[in-house]
Amino acid sequence: MKRNRTSMILAWLGVVLLLAGLVSSAEASTVPERRIEDSVNVLREMSSQEDCGTMSDLLAKAQGVAIFPSVVKVGLGLGARYGKGIVLKRDLATGRWYGPSFVEMMGVSYGLQLGVQSTALVLVITNQGGMKSFEEGTFTFGGDVTVAAGPLGRHLEAATDTQLKASIYSYSMSKGAFIGFSLEGAKVTPDESSNELYWKTAASPSELLRREARDARIRPLINELNALVLRAGRKVI
Repeated sequence: MKRNRTSMILAWLGVVLLLAGLVSSAEASTVPERRIEDSVNVLREMSSQEDCGTMSDLLAKAQGVAIFPSVVKVGLGLGARYGKGIVLKRDLATGRWYGPSFVEMMGVSYGLQLGVQSTALVLVITNQGGMKSFEEGTFTFGGDVTVAAGPLGRHLEAATDTQLKASIYSYSMSKGAFIGFSLEGAKVTPDESSNELYWKTAASPSELLRREARDARIRPLINELNALVLRAGRKVI
């Protein structure tokens, strides 16, 4: 019993150290302009894939999007993952985008795992429930909001799930190819330091996501998102 308890303590200590390392390695992405630039590159890489048609179709109907240029996952028996992202809200009636709100994601995973992996992640937010989670600021995937792997293919009609039952659909890419990536149990919180650095003031996520995205710094990302929406034949502003 004592040996099992010691092993558990050591395992959790290892996870804490892993998370600390991931947070430290991600500090460079705190600079908002760098994260926007990285997000643009992620969208360009994903849009160049033959299977990205359904992502464009979902995005054209979406109420928002969250982009994590790099989610780093480290495994040593137990696993830890960490990444910094950016959230934008979309008005379906006008096609206008609002934000950004900067966020970070952290989580622990279980099972046999060993090594380090960096994954680019795009979350297409399909309904008000999913968008509300980001507006409220702190939530857990799988607990507070449903998330499913985004369908792949050239057209949404050919996908297996066209009912948009999930609040969020995830698209992940590593080494130039779409891959599966579990988000169950990962926690999302506001990245307050990056938000203050970008906006020059403290504000809640809901306040930030009510501000129209007109700033020249965010425009390249808006243009890239609108290009994807246009691929689905939808109106953009």
